[in-house]
Amino acid sequence: MKKRRDIIQLLLSIAIILLMNFVASFFFSRIDLTTDKRYTLSPATKELLGKLDDVVYFKIYLDGNIPAGFKRLQTATKEILDEMRLYSNGNIEYQVINALETTDKKKQDDVIRQLMQKGLEPTEIEIKTEGGASQQTVFPGALATFRSREFPVQLFREQVGTPGELQLNNSIQSLEYEISTTIRKLTMDMKSKIAFTTGHGELDSVDVADISHALGDYYMVSRLKLTGKLTNIERINQQKAIIIAKPDTIFSEQVKFILDQFIMQGGKVLWLIDGTFASMDSLTKGPETFAISMPLNLENQLFKYGVRVNANIVEDMRSGVIPIPVNKKYQLMPWYYFPLLSQSNNHPIVNNINLVKGEFSSTIDTVSNPGIKKTALLSTSKYTSIQNAPARIDIRGIFREPDPRMFNTAYKPVAMLLEGEFESLYKNHPLPGLDSIKEVKFNDKSKATKMIVVADGDIIKNMVQRSANRAYPLGYDIYSKQTYGNKNFILNAINYLCDDSGLLEVRSRELKLRMMDRKKVTDEKFKWQAINTVLPLLLIIIFGIAQSIIRKRKFTS
Repeated sequence: MKKRRDIIQLLLSIAIILLMNFVASFFFSRIDLTTDKRYTLSPATKELLGKLDDVVYFKIYLDGNIPAGFKRLQTATKEILDEMRLYSNGNIEYQVINALETTDKKKQDDVIRQLMQKGLEPTEIEIKTEGGASQQTVFPGALATFRSREFPVQLFREQVGTPGELQLNNSIQSLEYEISTTIRKLTMDMKSKIAFTTGHGELDSVDVADISHALGDYYMVSRLKLTGKLTNIERINQQKAIIIAKPDTIFSEQVKFILDQFIMQGGKVLWLIDGTFASMDSLTKGPETFAISMPLNLENQLFKYGVRVNANIVEDMRSGVIPIPVNKKYQLMPWYYFPLLSQSNNHPIVNNINLVKGEFSSTIDTVSNPGIKKTALLSTSKYTSIQNAPARIDIRGIFREPDPRMFNTAYKPVAMLLEGEFESLYKNHPLPGLDSIKEVKFNDKSKATKMIVVADGDIIKNMVQRSANRAYPLGYDIYSKQTYGNKNFILNAINYLCDDSGLLEVRSRELKLRMMDRKKVTDEKFKWQAINTVLPLLLIIIFGIAQSIIRKRKFTS
């Protein structure tokens, strides 16, 4: 009887477990016990994944004989794709591939060339061997395919001057953003319109070719000539954002009025304005030149919106380099007029991006404007010197040892984000003729909108090989072979100005890297060895003695 009851109980338990599993298969729930919620996707990402109606397929080129750090990146990538698969109803699939599996050098070169043509950037790493060390090329990226579209995903982001472990950690915490953004590009049907303005000496199309191509993944990019005529009003109002890149001629009041009313209707603007005029071309004709103020007739307009681009020039001990002839050979020397700008805070636009290279940058001041939120995005280093225009620039100074006492200004802002409801420049004095035209619809206060002001037009300018009319990637320095964060900064800036899905919020997430304190490990090595070997034995002995005493007392009584 008892045996029969036990069998029935066992069968009932199994049936209940099976029933619970069957019911649970219709529901999904996970608990993230990590303090930084590293395994929890943002609401914007979940919403994006939930809308997928077909498979997004990832080829991950992170396999083979790669260092432990990249193995960790591979594992993190697989984990986040597994998480995404759950929220996409199975519409995320991936495969891990060893791109350079073949030992044939010619075939390897062909694969490298093909992957680079598809947009993946290789990384050179050093592999230690018994005979010394060797260089190995890895492609820490992936190719994502959706139907007939294909986009590259750069999983590892190199950052100049940042330790390797920190670069890997920053790359891991950016995975959700990188992958989500790629999915968004692949599945986007309708693109918003943005335009580069022309007509005031702005950068040529070849000077912004790389960023134009990159922005084309998100938006319909065009060039819009500002003339102050009525045709401008209709075209500019079709744009979600405009980019004013390094103008060098005065803006008429008619053009300013059209820009002002575009902003009043909620339009977004990325201003890239030089505070002074200075050029490296001038130094090819002689050893010195001058940085002179360059009025654009935009000063009062930007002042009204909340900022002032100063007529000065920055020198920074953290700088880029230029080639200088030394003993009939070219040597790379630091050029303090090319500051390397860093993020001023953890705002999503600049969080975890590489240093941004400037050229003859100026500084920005904010002015009293209570209704506008002002956020500094990029700033100089701790060791900065500011010269007001006209400022003498002497190439011969590159050979002199810098005096740190002269670099006594710190963290001066060069890029500023403005958000809020802006008041029109023409509120109390509308422009005669234009304000009464039916198409204008004059507004004296804007809807909630935002703009970014950068006191350096060259930040958006890519290097160009004029002989071949070829544009280098934005941020790539042909002299130092470094790739700076200019491209990511501009992409993030425009994404932030235009983004409706909130994907950029993912960039503000921070996953803490829990690295061992190597000094502490060395100093306390014996203590922890003793704890891990002796303590378990002591616990077993104590448990055995306690059990023996308990049994003795039990049977004695």
